[in-house]
Amino acid sequence: MTEEGPKRPVPQANALTEPFWEATKEERLTVQRCTACDRLFWYPREFCPLPHCFSSDYEWVDVSGKGRLHTFTIIAQAADPWFQERVPYIFGVIQLDEGLRMMGNVDIPVEEAACDIPVEVYFEKIDDDWTLPQWRPIAS
Repeated sequence: MTEEGPKRPVPQANALTEPFWEATKEERLTVQRCTACDRLFWYPREFCPLPHCFSSDYEWVDVSGKGRLHTFTIIAQAADPWFQERVPYIFGVIQLDEGLRMMGNVDIPVEEAACDIPVEVYFEKIDDDWTLPQWRPIAS
């Protein structure tokens, strides 16, 4: 009998985030766009976060999945057992070319991590229900 080890944690989807998770299964990175003021926004919300707008009219649009590592931290001690087996690793804030920021794991050796390096999204299929966006340096 083989021991599998800890199971990889996955997010908890809801009706608001479901379009995002469905797009990741198709290896697409999608965000909300306010149809009233044309602003892109992330994380998923029920209304536009722009203070003078607050419209609840939005659509989901694909973005390039390219950007730069804005800032990062080196995770040396993780709370979850699955991640603890993978320390140290990089968790970063990505400044997308479209202007908004997303967070996520960055697949880069700790000693090579630096702010402002160009990165792109890739998709890690966990199982039939979950595909997670991850980030990696763009090969030059």
